[in-house]
Amino acid sequence: MEIFRPSTPELLIAILCFLVFLVHRFRKTRGELTKWPIVGMLPGLAVNLHRLHDLATEILVHNGCSYLFIGPWFSGMRLLITCDPANVNHVFNANFHNYPKGHEFSEIFDLLGDGIFNADDESWRSQRKKAQLLIAQPRFRGFAARCIRDKVDNSLLPLLQKVSEQGKIVDLQDIFLRLSFDITCSMVFGEDSASLNPNFTVVLFSKAMDDAMNVIMLRHAFPATWWKLMRRLNVGFEKRLAAARLVIDEFIAESISKRKQESYGAGAESAGGGGDSLLKAYIECAEAGDENATNKFLRDTTLSLMLAGRDTIGVALAWFFYLLCKNPNVEERLLKELRRGEAGEGVYLHAALCEALRLYPSVPFEAKGVAAEDTLPSGDTVKPGMQVLFSTYTMGRLEGVWGKDCREFLPERWITEQERLRHEPAYKFMSFNCGPRTCLGKELAFAELKATAAAVVKQFRMEIVEGHVVEPKLSIILQMRNGLKVRVKKRVNY
Repeated sequence: MEIFRPSTPELLIAILCFLVFLVHRFRKTRGELTKWPIVGMLPGLAVNLHRLHDLATEILVHNGCSYLFIGPWFSGMRLLITCDPANVNHVFNANFHNYPKGHEFSEIFDLLGDGIFNADDESWRSQRKKAQLLIAQPRFRGFAARCIRDKVDNSLLPLLQKVSEQGKIVDLQDIFLRLSFDITCSMVFGEDSASLNPNFTVVLFSKAMDDAMNVIMLRHAFPATWWKLMRRLNVGFEKRLAAARLVIDEFIAESISKRKQESYGAGAESAGGGGDSLLKAYIECAEAGDENATNKFLRDTTLSLMLAGRDTIGVALAWFFYLLCKNPNVEERLLKELRRGEAGEGVYLHAALCEALRLYPSVPFEAKGVAAEDTLPSGDTVKPGMQVLFSTYTMGRLEGVWGKDCREFLPERWITEQERLRHEPAYKFMSFNCGPRTCLGKELAFAELKATAAAVVKQFRMEIVEGHVVEPKLSIILQMRNGLKVRVKKRVNY
């Protein structure tokens, strides 16, 4: 009997058809990821990676707010993904000590060394106490306010004025990211990176930070053994991270050297003098015998602070103005408040910013390790070696938490009948984390958001370019994949 042996073209066509079938199946999956032998759920994740946050939302809503993701065999990749506020309260508050960042987290974010972002236990408590003290000092608060005001008034507004006069299409997200990068650089390092300029020049430190965060995001989606091998061989996306790290370390080393020289008197005549930056404050504390000022400690600490403040504000502003463009009624009410001169205490401005952060949190997920076996309020059991991943993006889209209008932009949900701001618990509104690790810079963040938003809305309105698609990008920070392309229009008779 003759045995059929397919020719090479037939075999290739068969393989291609099979792959097309698999991709189609994975892309159409709603509420479930197929668990395959050997590779686990990784294929379904891989083909949906471009829409990760919406995929998580579909799966979590379909599965009662919690879902166990299982990776390839022997990879140790077991993630409990959840958006249940009761689980958030349990992990971040009630049983906080059982859920450290963990070894796996610090390995993924190894770029940050031993800084506060990675630290646990006594190291974390010590670093947080010191950072909280320095950030709360009136000297630093005044310096931060000057940095914000100077950059908004002398860089951002003139740039938008010029763009509006020229009628150019610009990427508003890029502008806000440059703004927040410059402000954070000034506050943390005492350096004005001057990335917000009419020529939109590339700042190597900023680009390196972007490259590093993109790679760290990819590490979350691959088994640790895979990316660690790539890191050892210095290939693939790990090669990009290694190159980015060199640029980051060089910039920080130069900043530390400048601030130390100024502190020791050698640079007293230099321009700027580092202002009252956090780096300068840490060095002064070390001189007073309060802290170790090794270059590694200063490097890890300032890089963690830089990460916390740089892109989070920029993307929050981008999503805020995107939502204003889509909701002119909200913009009009905000203008009325600004015309009354209530921006400083503006209830509606604050409410609108909270609502934007609810729908588009700058950090779309949070991760925790597990120290000891525990049962969550949802009934899910977690064990050491697992990670618990919290989708803050999905939390803002839960009908059971925010109502049937949860996907609508309604600042009014944050305002009481007495026209006061409504408080929502952090385990429900997690944009600034929750519990003992609540963001230390929350007040500074709102100060920067309010000052920028009020100044821009007063003078300009934005028109999104017709046909421009706005959607989340695959990143640690919730950036827009295609930016926010707009035309800037000068307001008349504000």
